[in-house]
Amino acid sequence: MDITKLNSKELADLISQAQKRKRVLAKRKPINQVRTQINKIVRASGYSFEELFGTAGATSTSAPRKAASKSKGPRKGSKVEAKYRDPANAENTWTGRGKQPRWLAAYIEQGRQLNDFLIAPQTAVPAVSGN
Repeated sequence: MDITKLNSKELADLISQAQKRKRVLAKRKPINQVRTQINKIVRASGYSFEELFGTAGATSTSAPRKAASKSKGPRKGSKVEAKYRDPANAENTWTGRGKQPRWLAAYIEQGRQLNDFLIAPQTAVPAVSGN
């Protein structure tokens, strides 16, 4: 905000608004303290934060690491098996989550289908008896 272009009345109003905002912020508890209290209430009630507010809410108000380590659901950064593989370069894989990789988008633009790149599920081979 460029305050050099404000006249004295506008500047006085801005100072007044800033002082009001400062008083409001001074009365608030620190955000980490509030998050800790909320997480204690949620856990004491037998719920997880994700159950009550969904995963988007959990991300935007990230819980302390201590509470997050106890959850049994998937966490950000957890490993997921690849579902799609580039036939030209086996190192290029994609889990099917997030933005489609460039190599796959290029194939699809050429008219190929997403299912053409599915990785065949590994099936267990039954043991052969030695009779």
